[in-house]
Amino acid sequence: MDETRLRWTLAIILALIAGYLDGYGLLFLGVYVSFMSGNTTVTGLRIGQDSFHAALPSAIAILSFVTGSFLGNLFSQSRLRYSHRLIFGAIAGLLATVVGLERYGTWNAAAEIALLSLAMGMLNPALSKVGAESVSLTFVTGTLNRMGKHLAAAALRKSLPEGHGPGASHRARTRVEGSLWSGFLVGAWLSGMAGSHFRMWALWPPCAVMIALGLFSECATTSPEKRSTSSISGSGQRSAVR
Repeated sequence: MDETRLRWTLAIILALIAGYLDGYGLLFLGVYVSFMSGNTTVTGLRIGQDSFHAALPSAIAILSFVTGSFLGNLFSQSRLRYSHRLIFGAIAGLLATVVGLERYGTWNAAAEIALLSLAMGMLNPALSKVGAESVSLTFVTGTLNRMGKHLAAAALRKSLPEGHGPGASHRARTRVEGSLWSGFLVGAWLSGMAGSHFRMWALWPPCAVMIALGLFSECATTSPEKRSTSSISGSGQRSAVR
């Protein structure tokens, strides 16, 4: 239960970061860097209007997001013990690069869209579950859909299948999904406030948070599968010594 609460807290923080960066992208670049459903609609719409140049920013975001998702999953599914910390560190590095582009006057909208979308694509694989509940960090359509599903199941007084741990219920899972949606919303709100007053420094807060998570997050050390593998190998080595 303690690990589930820890992962829940981390998921809210990451959802807040996703909302913040998506708001930043929409405010300053005119493109979502997290909401790929919207970018897909815009890309198709612009192509249908024979406005290929106008479709390019959203198409760049989609391609970069998929690339980031590939890299994030490559890390998280690898045998690297600290894969999640590496993901958080890589995201921090991408955000710092965008800050550098802004800081030294080499601003380029296409480059910023690509870097931010790449970072958002890497974020979701870093934490895909809270307890037994699958979660989405960088987009809220699935989150809202799962909220509706759990609310309906709770209204019908359905119980979860066995093996989901003590205290697990559809109401509890609704709270998890609702908190992630709220985190995303608050992140977008904070982005609007920060961007309206100091654009040059607007990306420093999420960058600092990702650095801290990469260095200190307990949830970012090892996955349960990697911990069990390590404990098994460690037990085997101790038995061999004996």
